Amino acid sequence: MAGGAVSSSKTISNDSNSTGNYGKALAVLTLLFFLWGFLTCMNDILIPYLKAVFQLNFFQAMLVQFAFFLAYFIGSLIYFLISASSGDPISKIGYKNGIIAGLLVSGISCALFYPAAEFKVYGFFLGALFFLGIGFTLLQIAANPYVSILGSEETASSRLNLSQGFNAFGTTIAPLIGGYLVFQYFSVDGEVTADSVKIPYLIFSSIFFLTAVVIKMTTLPNFTSDEAIEKGAGALKYPHLVLGMLAIFCYVGGEVTIGSTLINFFELEDIMGLEPNKADVFLSFYWGGAMIGRFLGAISLSKSAMDAKKLGLMVAVAIVAFGVIYTGAYIKYSQSGETLSFAEVSPFLLMIALNLLAFLGGRSIPSRTLAIFAFINICLLIVTLSTGGETAFWAVIGIGLFNSIMWSNIFTLAIEGLGKYKSQGSSLLVMAILGGALIPPIQGAFADSLGLQASFFIPVICYVYLTYYGLVGYKAGRDKSIN
Repeated sequence: MAGGAVSSSKTISNDSNSTGNYGKALAVLTLLFFLWGFLTCMNDILIPYLKAVFQLNFFQAMLVQFAFFLAYFIGSLIYFLISASSGDPISKIGYKNGIIAGLLVSGISCALFYPAAEFKVYGFFLGALFFLGIGFTLLQIAANPYVSILGSEETASSRLNLSQGFNAFGTTIAPLIGGYLVFQYFSVDGEVTADSVKIPYLIFSSIFFLTAVVIKMTTLPNFTSDEAIEKGAGALKYPHLVLGMLAIFCYVGGEVTIGSTLINFFELEDIMGLEPNKADVFLSFYWGGAMIGRFLGAISLSKSAMDAKKLGLMVAVAIVAFGVIYTGAYIKYSQSGETLSFAEVSPFLLMIALNLLAFLGGRSIPSRTLAIFAFINICLLIVTLSTGGETAFWAVIGIGLFNSIMWSNIFTLAIEGLGKYKSQGSSLLVMAILGGALIPPIQGAFADSLGLQASFFIPVICYVYLTYYGLVGYKAGRDKSIN
């Protein structure tokens, strides 16, 4: 069945050379990862924007993430129920058609921002974000397992980290481009209004529709399985997948709630006292850290052993990626009439050095690397909670570097060995993105009652569980010899 859930008996059906198309297919998928990374991070721009326009408190503003990530849960739940009752939908329509459907829904959803801004109704914005989340759900369910099967299972984490690296590139430049469009270019006399998002989201809508046309015209490998389409909730019989669902819940919840509060956190006088059009520059370092870490993860978790050549490549990639982030931030910052000196951002280089050491400690083992990164994030959050000024400022930004490999490592660890239930397991993992809907409002409520800085104890809980999953949870119900 074309595009089916893939087991060890997968074969490839295509009009042209199958293996030769792996690179092209991976490149096309990488574009998708970039697009949904960019638009997902735009939520971090929308939160302070809508908070100001509609005079919301933190809890109300966090409903942006609630609406967006709730869609992941509902969309994935519907997918799972259909899969359990009548067979995996991806097995019937194929990965390519699933991706196109996701792009079309995403394009329509972005277009809905125009009437939402025209009528100036907060609920309309939330509805548009919900349907955008549905579109991204379809993309996630189809694209993530597709990347994992474009090669051997042993290097799946490496490939997914590479694609996630471009996803993070989208989240890195979104604060710079999106922040400029919303807070400056489309503002009225320097004031942000409801109209500030009309043209930007129409542009995003056009890009999604154009990408759908490009993918429709592109020949991609089709994977088939010689096994029948399975009904029922078979994927849930794997304990490491169930615990992986909770790990995805905690990871997405922790990452999203931190990113959602950073602009307002940077505005605090006890931290940096930045204006929104400057704070969004440093938000790009948070998401840029995820980009750097994912590219490093693609190298570290590849099949070759860690040696001087591999380490040298990681250092070179880190330097180049830092240069890209700093250049973009410098250009954006200069638009306010000020300059961003290298000395001001040099603490980020120390965070990158720590990230490289953590990769060495992980020894190219996905589970071990996950546990080390989660533990470091706990330490960085404790620093964020207990200090102020630049120390807390760079500690919370550094978390992005160590969030980097979590999605791909959790995902590949959780679906490993699922065989014909891979797509169903993927839908369950995407369903667990619900953490991005629930954790931010919880932190928002504590921010309203205890203060924003004190509310960062919430993501600490998330990373404690992730440390457990990287050490023990991923092995549940599996052969104890698995690393």
